[in-house]
Amino acid sequence: MDQPESTTLVSVFSQLPDPRKPRGKRHAWSFLWTLICTALLCEQRTPHAIAHWAQLHAHDLVARLQPARPQLPSEATFRRALRRLDRTELEQHLAQFTHTLASREPTPLGATIAPVQFRGQAIDGKAVRGAGMHGPRPHLVSLVCHTTARVLAQRAVATKRHESSAVAPLLAGRDLTGIVITMDAGLTQRKLATQILEQNGQYLMVVKRNQRQLSDELATFFQTPPLPCEEPWQEMQTLSKGHGRLETRHLSCTADLDEYLTWPGVRQVLRRECERIMVKTGVVSRSVTYGMTSLARHEVTVAQMEGLWRGHWTIENRVHYVRDVTFGEDAGQAWTGSTPQVLAALRNVVLTLIRRAGWTNIADALRTYHASIQEALQLLGAIPARL
Repeated sequence: MDQPESTTLVSVFSQLPDPRKPRGKRHAWSFLWTLICTALLCEQRTPHAIAHWAQLHAHDLVARLQPARPQLPSEATFRRALRRLDRTELEQHLAQFTHTLASREPTPLGATIAPVQFRGQAIDGKAVRGAGMHGPRPHLVSLVCHTTARVLAQRAVATKRHESSAVAPLLAGRDLTGIVITMDAGLTQRKLATQILEQNGQYLMVVKRNQRQLSDELATFFQTPPLPCEEPWQEMQTLSKGHGRLETRHLSCTADLDEYLTWPGVRQVLRRECERIMVKTGVVSRSVTYGMTSLARHEVTVAQMEGLWRGHWTIENRVHYVRDVTFGEDAGQAWTGSTPQVLAALRNVVLTLIRRAGWTNIADALRTYHASIQEALQLLGAIPARL
């Protein structure tokens, strides 16, 4: 049976399975998770910090949440809850909640009614490095929307397995119609390309020198410019300045494969040349990267292809970096049981709620919610928002 749709994060917690025995249930299960998420929203990073924060704000939290017991949970209670929660069940509920949020977002006034032909979604992995200080280091693979940076799904990589092993189950059962899955070179594999196509999706896969033969094969397509009688390449150049550097990117696309490249569903190959000039020092660096896509030439322009290529880095710049630096994920060393994966999943959904509230500077948002517990609880749906 399908789970009922949750419209607030607190309602998601009420649906989570409670692994505690009846005699140990001194605090409501949803109350525990409301405190944990509120603490994360108020810049707390570890189970110890969460418990300490809760005790410091005990009077305010009890007055606003009105739990059945006036005492707040101990640090040991928080640790047990984080350690024993079914992380797979949590991620499924959070994925459904995220989908519900996206489906209920209103269309802006003046926006076009016609849907975008293709939407980019990036897949990449991230290790929770802090947990590796004392125990195993969890490696999590995420699926992220290019435009909103919303984490659509997350899955852990099995111990001693490559992160590509988690991609197939991450995508399994999804209707990928109108979706372009973007991947870096580590995930460029035939079986994943085939799966995406079988699920009605498209792919853009980067190829680097770690796959030397494939990279050499793609390079041959660009060694000689097309003859006048052949279809010309599609090309474009972009220029940007920021972070103390001037960056020029030149993208070339060709569909003239001559049936040489035997890759599932490939319709075009790409070459992307980047030149970076450091403004202060004048140091110049150049790189050439190749890619493949199942998108045909008539389905996408070269400008849209460049947008998909650049959009892939949303997962690094707006999700992984924010979790590492702003949320301090790698500084936390909690590692027992489900704790690292659960905290990562909760940070993903808290980040989604922050951006949905209109924040662009996540550090400013965390400072604001730290200063106002009421606003933090309202964002989670624990108390009604003020009119």
